[in-house]
Amino acid sequence: MKQIIKGLLLVAVLFTGSMAKEAIQDIQVFTADNSDGKITPETIEAAFKKVGFYISANRDMNGPFKKQFKETTFDVYNLFTFFSKEVNLELIKTYPQIGLFAPMSMSIYTRKGAKTISVSSLSPEAMAKIMNIPTDNKSLVKVGEMVNEALKLALPGGSFETLPYTVQKATAPLVTSYKTELDEDDIDAAKEDFQMEFEGTLATSGFVMAGFNALGADFKEKNFNEYDFYDVYSICKLPVIYTVAKKYPEAGAFAPCSLIMYKKKNEKEMNVAFPSVYNWISSMDINDKASLDVLLEAQKSMETILSELTE
Repeated sequence: MKQIIKGLLLVAVLFTGSMAKEAIQDIQVFTADNSDGKITPETIEAAFKKVGFYISANRDMNGPFKKQFKETTFDVYNLFTFFSKEVNLELIKTYPQIGLFAPMSMSIYTRKGAKTISVSSLSPEAMAKIMNIPTDNKSLVKVGEMVNEALKLALPGGSFETLPYTVQKATAPLVTSYKTELDEDDIDAAKEDFQMEFEGTLATSGFVMAGFNALGADFKEKNFNEYDFYDVYSICKLPVIYTVAKKYPEAGAFAPCSLIMYKKKNEKEMNVAFPSVYNWISSMDINDKASLDVLLEAQKSMETILSELTE
């Protein structure tokens, strides 16, 4: 009997340890055999649409990689952005920062010569950590369930990988935020002027606007009118994802980055925020110089842009 109890305790300890190991991963990578090539970014997109997600972009990055850097280490590398309009509406009523992951990001990839295809995404717990939302929030849990359902539908026979690193403590805030007052006599014109200047500065600083979602319009369609506006930019810097993805193809879970601009009707200031690169560094335990250099340069560049526009 003692031996049986010891055996059960050992199993419990091993099981608990396994659960703990899984829990500390911010990024989840789902991989399936694709020897026949039937699974493609397009079939994956169809599966995500089927479970109820809105797809904002599904971009092949190999073309830009080859054009700018003359090479790619992937047979397939797509950046995929998506969100649930229904869940966004549930969350925005309590958490204005939800736009940081509306859209959410994924990478779809196959390394050169590989017979598998993988999809990386952030876990609901990681998103909750970054946005400072309770991890047991029902709406975030629902999003996680929808993602898992879509992955199983899109990649039959697939499974989650065990990643070869653990999440590290971030050395700086996970979200970079700014506030600035707008001319209350004409909020729309003030917003347009700010955004026009912002968009012009992006290009000169090497950033690409990969997408734009006017979430405020979605909210108004559902008779939720607490915002003068709520806009989300999807922003990417090609050297960042190209460099980091060589070693960490799952980095597409953070790219492109969602930058939010919103103003509540009862507040004077506009809020601007984006998830910092310290998420990439801590979540993937990044320590190689090439990746760190491009990430920190991008962070500094965006901080400079927003500091000058909001001062």
